[in-house]
Amino acid sequence: MAMAIELKSSTKTTFYFQNHQSPIPNTAFPPPSRLRKTAYFSGASFSLRTTGFRTVSAVSERKETPPAEPSAPPVRIVAVVGDGSVSPLKCAPWVEVMLHTAQRLKWVDEGFQMLVFTDNLHQSNTVQTLQTELNQADVLVVVAVTKQDSVEWIQANSESIPNIICFDSSPVLVNKLGGSFVHADTRSDFFGKIPGIFRKETNKSVNEVVKTVSEAWKRRNSDDIRFCILVIINAYIKPVQILKNLRAKGFSTLSCMVSNCSPQILNCLLDPGCRKALQCLNNCSPVDQVCNYRCIASYESPTLEAFSLCVLQRHNCIGLDAEVPEKPHVQPMTRFRGEDLSHETAEDLFIGWLGRRDWSWRVVAGQNPAYDQFPCQYQLFYRGKSKGSFWYEPVFQVKTLEGKVVWRRRRYRVKRGKVEGTFFFSVLDNGVVSNESWTIVDVCDDLSWGLFHYHGAARVAGQAYSGAVLVSPDGEYPAEKEMGRLVSALEACGIKEWEMFTVNNSSCRDPPLGIPDGSSLHKMIEVKDD
Repeated sequence: MAMAIELKSSTKTTFYFQNHQSPIPNTAFPPPSRLRKTAYFSGASFSLRTTGFRTVSAVSERKETPPAEPSAPPVRIVAVVGDGSVSPLKCAPWVEVMLHTAQRLKWVDEGFQMLVFTDNLHQSNTVQTLQTELNQADVLVVVAVTKQDSVEWIQANSESIPNIICFDSSPVLVNKLGGSFVHADTRSDFFGKIPGIFRKETNKSVNEVVKTVSEAWKRRNSDDIRFCILVIINAYIKPVQILKNLRAKGFSTLSCMVSNCSPQILNCLLDPGCRKALQCLNNCSPVDQVCNYRCIASYESPTLEAFSLCVLQRHNCIGLDAEVPEKPHVQPMTRFRGEDLSHETAEDLFIGWLGRRDWSWRVVAGQNPAYDQFPCQYQLFYRGKSKGSFWYEPVFQVKTLEGKVVWRRRRYRVKRGKVEGTFFFSVLDNGVVSNESWTIVDVCDDLSWGLFHYHGAARVAGQAYSGAVLVSPDGEYPAEKEMGRLVSALEACGIKEWEMFTVNNSSCRDPPLGIPDGSSLHKMIEVKDD
C-alpha cells in the first residue's frame, strides 16, 4: 500500500506521489582487503578480547539462487560497538546483534560485507586491523560508543569514510551522508537538521533518508536495524533490489488512477475512514511495512478495499513490485511421533488443537515487526468442503491509531508444497493479494508448542517480508525444558531468540472465532488434552 496521496485542508484535493530517489554518487571502491587477522565475520568470528574461535550459525540457501557477479565490487561496512554494551532486544549484547545483522545483510546481497569490532582498543593488532578496514570502508556504523578515548580515536580515523551513522552514542560523534556532514539537533532523532551547505534538491533527498532511518531505528528490532543500513547503501552507494520501490513513477501514476479508478478514488475521498487511511499511508515510506500495515489495520473498510483493489491489484498504478524472498531457505521437520511426515499429517499439525478447543493455535511470539506483534492472535486451520481444500484464518486484535481496540480476521487459501511440511498461502488483504511460502519447522509430539516460518510478498504493494511464529495451545511460552529445542528450531530459521516479540495475550475477550459448517479437521493424528 505504498502510495502517497495528500489531502490539503483547502477545498481542492491534491494528489502527489513521493519520489524518494536519493543521489547515488560514483563511489570508488578499494581493492580487496588483505587477510583479516582479528575481526568479527558474518560466518565466523575471532573475539577481539580472546583468541577463542566461535561459529555463527549459518542457514542453508537455495542452490538455484544465482551468485553475486564476480566483477561486482563489494560494499564494505564496518561496525564499531561499545565494549560490553547491551541492546534493547531482550538485553542481547550489541556485538551479537550486529554480528547477526552482518549475516542478514548477506541474505539481501552477498556483496554486502560488514565486519564488527568492539571499541576495546587496547590490543595493537586489533587497532591495526580496524584502521585497515576503516581506510577501505564505504559505511561506518557506530553503536553505543560513549567512552571519550574511543570517541576521539574514531574521530581521528574515520575522516575518509563517506558515510557514517551513529546510534545511541556520544553526541560528539557526527554523522555523514554522501561525504557531507549531517549535524544533530536537540530532538531524539539520531540525526536531524541538515546544514545550509546542501543544495535545495539534495537537502530534500537527505531529509528523506534521515527521516526513514531515524523512524526505523526507534522501533528497536532486528529487521529495522538492517533496514537502516540498507537505506544508506541504496541512497549513496548502489541500488538495493529490495528497496527499489523507494523510486516512484510520478505523473504516470496519477494518469493511471484517474483513467481507471475514478469512482473508487472519489468514494474513498468522500469516506472519512478511507481518507484517513490514505493520509496515514502518505506518511509512510513505501518500503516501511510496519508503518504501512498499521495504517491498513487501523482504517480497513470495504471502501479502502475497493480503492486498493482497483489502484493496486488490478491496474498496479503505483508501479510497485516485490518477490517472495528466497533466503534464508528453511527446511521443514521430517518426522512426527516417530513416523515420516506426510502431507496429511503436516496439515493435521496446522489444525492443531481445533476440535478440542475453539482454535488451532495461539501465537506466543513472532519475529516480524509488521505482522507478528498484534495482541491476541488466534490461528484457525481447517479442511474445506471441497476435496483437497484447506484454509487458514488468523484472528487478531488491533489497537488502532485512534486508540480503539478492534478484532480483525483474514482468510487464506492453502496449497501443499512439493515437500511435506511446506505450503503456499494466498490471501486478499484489503484489496491486495499476498502470496506466502510457509514451513512447519518443528512441532512437539504432544502439541505443546510449534514453530512456523514464512516468506511472503504483496507484489503490487511492493512489500516482501519474512517471519516466524511460535505457537502453543494457550499462548504461553513452552516449558523451560523445551528451550534448547526451541532455540535450535529458531536457529534453523536464521532467527535468534532475542528477535522474537512476545504477543500480549492478557485481554482477549470474545474473539470472533468459528469455522464454516461442513469443514473437517484431523485425518492422521489424535489430539488429547493433558
